Amino acid sequence: MPLTFDMPREQLVEYEGTNPRPDDMDQFWEERLRQLEKIDPQVEIEEANFQTDFAHCQHLFFRGMDEAKIHAKLLRPRESSSPHPGIVKFHGYSGDSGDWSEKLPYVAQGYSVAALDCRGQGGLSEDRGGIRGNTLHGHIIRGLEGPPEDMLFVKIFLDTVRLVRILMDMEEIDGTRIGVTGGSQGGGLTLACAALEPRVKLVAPLFPFLCDYKRVWDIDLAQDAYLELKEYFRKFDPRHEKEREIFAQLGYIDVQHLCPRIEGRVSMAVGLMDEICPPSTQYAAYNKIESEKSLTVYPDFGHENLPGHSDIVFQFMEDL
Repeated sequence: MPLTFDMPREQLVEYEGTNPRPDDMDQFWEERLRQLEKIDPQVEIEEANFQTDFAHCQHLFFRGMDEAKIHAKLLRPRESSSPHPGIVKFHGYSGDSGDWSEKLPYVAQGYSVAALDCRGQGGLSEDRGGIRGNTLHGHIIRGLEGPPEDMLFVKIFLDTVRLVRILMDMEEIDGTRIGVTGGSQGGGLTLACAALEPRVKLVAPLFPFLCDYKRVWDIDLAQDAYLELKEYFRKFDPRHEKEREIFAQLGYIDVQHLCPRIEGRVSMAVGLMDEICPPSTQYAAYNKIESEKSLTVYPDFGHENLPGHSDIVFQFMEDL
């Protein structure tokens, strides 16, 4: 068995993270949630061209922060016991909500499924912009030149909360039986969503992104998905005069610092050869989860398909 390139496994299980946690982290997010509540979601549902004899497929639109119009795919069983469970899925960085057909196994089980399009990425959701500073590359650094509440991922995290709450409020869905899942960026959003809406019952993140930015920097892996960190310093702080301030502000969107808020049961997976989202950053988040949890480890795998993991998640969601 190869050793992880990151740190020994016995250290990973004890690692508590490097990126600083803002002193007002909880107050900051409570205020953001109060702001979200003041925005009328203006839910719109439209029929999709894709349909099956057992799944009713629709486009769901709602309003998020900055009045941005956010899109999700919505699939509901045509015949199901009511109320029934709901699953919310989050996609990887720069992607979209994916194909309708990949969600059908859950609908066949009698679940409704919603899949978010993250604003400003590959799907139909709006990015309303309106921030100071760089917009050339990357969503992690979007809004760093302004107050923390202007950072784009603050708004994306709140979009996940709004979508889950919309499902919870649907008459045919049991709001106490909601599961969330996703990989990479979707894994980070899965954890953030469950933290900010602790009524989520089951939480299944796969190699979560958006964790422990300072650790990524310290081990020189600000590349690929995290490349924008390096680009930001090279262009806007080449002597690292604001390094402490920058990582402090990124702490507001560092998922590890939200994880203690999670109340749902967590099933997470990590590949120890992951050079996109280093294992230590993922363990920093996992180790802070205080609710019931389990971790599936793939020693020889990186940021890639993990054999059998989709089946693990599917069976985990059967507990809804």
